Amino acid sequence: MELSHTSSAADRLEGLVQFCIDEARKLGATSAEASVDVEHGLSVTARLGGVETLEHHNGRRLGVTVYAGDRKGSSSTTDFEPAAIRDAVTAAHNIAGFTEQDACAGLADADRMATEIPDLGLDCMWDLTPEEAVEVAVECENRAREFKEISNSEGASVSTGRGTHVYGNTHGFVGGYTSTRHSLSCSVIAGQGDAMQRDYWFTTSRNPTGLQSAEEVGRQAAQRAIRRLGARKMVTQTSPVIFEAGLARSLLYHFVSAISGSALYRQASFLLDRLGKEVFSDRVTITEDPHIPAGLGSSSFDMEGVATQPRTLVSDGVLNGYVLNSYSARKLGMKSTGNAGGIHNLMLHPGQQTLDEMISSMQRGLLVTELIGHGVNTVTGDYSRGAVGYWIEDGEVQYPVQEITIAGNLKSMFRKITAIGNDVDCRGTVVTPSLQVDDMTIAGV
Repeated sequence: MELSHTSSAADRLEGLVQFCIDEARKLGATSAEASVDVEHGLSVTARLGGVETLEHHNGRRLGVTVYAGDRKGSSSTTDFEPAAIRDAVTAAHNIAGFTEQDACAGLADADRMATEIPDLGLDCMWDLTPEEAVEVAVECENRAREFKEISNSEGASVSTGRGTHVYGNTHGFVGGYTSTRHSLSCSVIAGQGDAMQRDYWFTTSRNPTGLQSAEEVGRQAAQRAIRRLGARKMVTQTSPVIFEAGLARSLLYHFVSAISGSALYRQASFLLDRLGKEVFSDRVTITEDPHIPAGLGSSSFDMEGVATQPRTLVSDGVLNGYVLNSYSARKLGMKSTGNAGGIHNLMLHPGQQTLDEMISSMQRGLLVTELIGHGVNTVTGDYSRGAVGYWIEDGEVQYPVQEITIAGNLKSMFRKITAIGNDVDCRGTVVTPSLQVDDMTIAGV
């Protein structure tokens, strides 16, 4: 296949996808799908006023899946020459001849394909030269190091990237989009005598105008590290726990894992058979909106070409839906929810209180600002993670704490969410405010 040098990049990539599909048909495939991803970007890290790393990164990949009835074979290549693509399609076709039959395998249903691909404002370039990126990183770190308590630095990093994704299949669907993602982060160390504490801050956005300033990121990183100086250990006890907004999203990730199709059809979820039942406190409403302009999780179709739709997964604590691709949906006797490849802008709806007001209303408890480790069992719901934060008494922060573990079970934790803040953290595909969970075990000395 000859590629025109005058056609747009997106058109050329769509041509590659169509070429894969046509080659699969020639080999007698029952059906086929292909996707191509091309990305490039720049990353810079500055430390102690100098450049530590500067990287240009480029990547590309073409993947093809061929179906022979209920048999499936997949292959991929980074070589976009016609001969290499033919070899990849042939390899996928040959693999399909050896795999086991699976009645649930195959393309997503044809009537689920996206018919419109609106511009969601995902492509927002940051025309940043390497020299300018270094200036931003140095400025960010310098702002943090202006605080006298900051004794060392792990550096500040600037990253900008742009990529194009195109997907197509034998239903006749071929679609794609270009998206950008930019970020700025800083990590520093505060010192007081022999004691040292590290903390960080970051900002990320599809549009560079949505980033916090280098000065603000450096300042927040420094202040967070300084506030942790003098951290103490705690005795083991039970108390309410406030999860800072940036950490609250981790609870929703565990929720998504538990309602994902792969966990459900394998009977490996603590939320089995909970559809239509209360799984959270009645304060909780969780929605998914794939069409938010410039959203970090926005897309008009999923990785199988299925049209995405706004929906409410949890309404007043009641579970209304699962997270399914076409394969897991068939295993469960259901329809795809447009979540092949993941969730799209999941949001825990905020409450009315600020974080300060949540703290003020707490007689005694813990504010968690960092979680450590991965002690979560999504089969049983058992939850145990290392934590760092601040102890609260009589509505005021008393002192920072460290070397503790917070534990519970997600089934009861979800039901014991008693307060939700209004401080929404939008730095991810899951968007959350701070939230309070009552009656958690805090394990200390």
